[in-house]
Amino acid sequence: MRRMVCWVSLISLGFVFILLGGCSNTGADYRPIVDGGDSAAYESDLSECAVVADQRGYLNGDVQNAALLGTGLGAIVGGLSDGWGGALVGGVIGAAGGAGAEAWDTQDERKQIVKNCMKGRGHKVVG
Repeated sequence: MRRMVCWVSLISLGFVFILLGGCSNTGADYRPIVDGGDSAAYESDLSECAVVADQRGYLNGDVQNAALLGTGLGAIVGGLSDGWGGALVGGVIGAAGGAGAEAWDTQDERKQIVKNCMKGRGHKVVG
């Protein structure tokens, strides 16, 4: 039983890293819709704004805090229902859920960074 819990935990953790790795460039690659069409400087400004948005990484403090909170809550719930093995599995699942939810928010933040940056460079961003 203990070996199975260990494997489930490792597989779940690996799955979280694969998901976060797959999201590494999303958000920053967002192409906002501008009123009046693309200007001559649009592509270069968009490229520079994407670099700015990339500075908001997916393993930021918010994601780490959510994973830690999810680990604690998952371990408590799992431990109450199934002892130490349940605590371990619950902790891993809680970490994955917490980190995944916060990483999703980070993607939206990166899109907003691109929008704000493009607006700051004089583009009429509408979406």
